[in-house]
Amino acid sequence: MDILVQPLNRVIRVQPGVNLLKALQDAQVPMSYSCMAGRCGTCRCKVLDGEVMEGAGEQRRPLDGDPGFVLACQTYVTEPCTIEIPEPDEVVVHPARIVKATVATIEDLTHDIKRLVLRPAKPIEFSPGQYVQLQFTPDHVRPYSMAGLCGDGLFEFHVRLVPDGRVTGYIAHDLKVGDTVKVSGPLGSAYLRRKHEGPMLCVAGGTGLAPILSILRGAAAQGMTNPIHLYFGVRSPRDVYGMPWLDQLKHDHPNLTVHVVVTSGGNPATQRCGLVTDAIEQDHGNLNGWRAYLCGSPPMVEAATVVVRRQGIPAEHIYADAFYTQGT
Repeated sequence: MDILVQPLNRVIRVQPGVNLLKALQDAQVPMSYSCMAGRCGTCRCKVLDGEVMEGAGEQRRPLDGDPGFVLACQTYVTEPCTIEIPEPDEVVVHPARIVKATVATIEDLTHDIKRLVLRPAKPIEFSPGQYVQLQFTPDHVRPYSMAGLCGDGLFEFHVRLVPDGRVTGYIAHDLKVGDTVKVSGPLGSAYLRRKHEGPMLCVAGGTGLAPILSILRGAAAQGMTNPIHLYFGVRSPRDVYGMPWLDQLKHDHPNLTVHVVVTSGGNPATQRCGLVTDAIEQDHGNLNGWRAYLCGSPPMVEAATVVVRRQGIPAEHIYADAFYTQGT
């Protein structure tokens, strides 16, 4: 039975019922993966033709008639099919790990954002823009994005305190320097595409700045010279943070332009008033050839996705990480 792999235009022969990721690995097809358990989303690919099954045993179900995305590690091939793998030249493989880390720093960044720094007992490799799961206690678990780079030796996170939030309340009131935290990861597919040489659009809402900082720091560390426009959206002037970091990044990456967009009450001399989506539309009529990195609340990410697609960025070149607050 054959699988046609696009865009490589390569045919591989497999046995019925084989796991798709294993089939790709056995055939040495370049494919990103990490957790192997269907959680990280790194091995996402698209079924263009044919039928596959997702899950295992009784949980298997055929894909519906609309060709869509599947996770290769959780997908089984039942008949000849055509699979589109994303960006074979941008493969990342970071085996998922679970390590213990010690709280090194807890400090205020704004009235409701804390900077949390952990010192891991062992390193975890990750790409700029990815995230990990933090377990403070068995009842306090939540994913957070790293703001730094793999080689820092520390994990930096930006935590927005949610009113009555269970996990963020624990971080704000109970967590102390020296406490142990379990770190699991890496997770996520909204990581820096290092081989892309065209312009980059980065959109950060609130603490969505953390993974965007990681991406920008990664681009600077890699010596990338891409023009980069960052739109940092917040609700009010007191929510703005991280400007010294962004000023340093502008020094390290001269092609970086930073737009701070405040919903209301901003300083016209240094900030723009309104929504990041409006600012993007005002500044860029055509984004063909760009890549977009979108991080923040689901409504912001969804609205920005609509805008950048309308401005010419195809879905496969939009890397989004929405921050969900339920259970926080």
